[in-house]
Amino acid sequence: MEIEIPYNWSPRSYQLDAWKYYENGGRRAVEVWHRRAGKDLFAINLIVKAMIQRPGLYWHLLPTYRQGRKIVWNGFTKDGRKFLDHFPKDLIASKNDTEMRIILKNGAIYQVVGTDDTDSLVGTNPFGCVFSEYSLQDPGAWDLVRPILAENDGWALFIYTPRGNNHGKRLHEMAKKNPKWHHAVLKAGSGPESTKRDDDTPVISDEVIQDEREAGMSEELIDQEFYCSFDSPVVGAYYGKQMLEMLQGIPKRITNVPYEPKIPVHTAWDLGMNDSTSIIFFQQINAEVRIMDYLEDNGEGLQYYIKEMDKKNYVYGDHFAPHDINVKEFTAGGKSRLEVARALGVRFKMVQRHEIEDGIQAVRDILPRVWIDETKCERLIDALCNYKKKWNDDMKTYSNTPDHDWSSHACDAMRYLAWGFRTQKKYTKAPQDKAISDDYNIMSA
Repeated sequence: MEIEIPYNWSPRSYQLDAWKYYENGGRRAVEVWHRRAGKDLFAINLIVKAMIQRPGLYWHLLPTYRQGRKIVWNGFTKDGRKFLDHFPKDLIASKNDTEMRIILKNGAIYQVVGTDDTDSLVGTNPFGCVFSEYSLQDPGAWDLVRPILAENDGWALFIYTPRGNNHGKRLHEMAKKNPKWHHAVLKAGSGPESTKRDDDTPVISDEVIQDEREAGMSEELIDQEFYCSFDSPVVGAYYGKQMLEMLQGIPKRITNVPYEPKIPVHTAWDLGMNDSTSIIFFQQINAEVRIMDYLEDNGEGLQYYIKEMDKKNYVYGDHFAPHDINVKEFTAGGKSRLEVARALGVRFKMVQRHEIEDGIQAVRDILPRVWIDETKCERLIDALCNYKKKWNDDMKTYSNTPDHDWSSHACDAMRYLAWGFRTQKKYTKAPQDKAISDDYNIMSA
């Protein structure tokens, strides 16, 4: 019996270059393709081919487990065919709908995975990974998978439309400059003949884009979805405009932010129980808030984070934490985390209880005077750019509550920072032995 692979599918003309890259042994690619360019169908067929050539574990990663089921596992083509029908039935040994897993007769495994649970990725050994909608994913997932693929000569495909100036853009910029990576940007529409681009595709016409515009689709979303623009903020993002100003304004306030030894370092914490704990390290000089470091981890106790703080050799000031730090825990012998921290030498100041909406507004109010280190605080920056309202799929609109995803922990810590200083109204003056010059005022540098 002969089965042609890819099965009942062939790459579209604009997909051929990426397909041939992997056929010729390519290992890393960033494909920034517009909406409806056939990203996940391309990915599935690439995985099927790889599973036959090299049996092993292959992941199709989406931002959330739920999206993985909706978009990929239950996905259909515009012709009404199931995405999973591109796995030849005669090659399938078993199919598990609950775990979204297909095992071929040669032992190869395909599984749809959500990066909202990065702990589930630990301890496995995939040979190939597709990061679909990577610009919306927790970037920490790639950090976990990267060394595994490097060790077993595995491959990775990042395929997405832009979502603001975040980790998706950084990966895109890196791949453009790295000859070891394949890179392409495919935009929809054709434009007038005088401005026709080489990276246009024939899938979505200018008329269709105009129809979407007249139906109420925002220009920001059109720029992202169809023209693959990284410059528009994430639609529904709470801090999109403020972060865009920090990234692109003059002066640019996401830059190198040095530690000033003569000024105390304050911290703002979001304390997780069964998930991540986030700590923002910042100094305040006059009206400026300078965030020069950030720490996030999960599955660790207070002792771990305080030990990591000590390694940084900062001179500390205040430590802000949410009000529930005073709740007693059975796992701590009936002591609260406030008491445990005090025994370890850290005295927390509890941030007053407040509505999340008020805290979000406090962050908006403080961001115009905030500076963030672009290297040490990369994850915090990504989180602030991506923190958004929850999408109501039934109503097809955004709700008034935040989407609790990977960006929530960092943004909660930022909320405690903003609220703590809003209520305390405390400012640290610049040292008296120096005027506010280039050494102390980043704005003048």
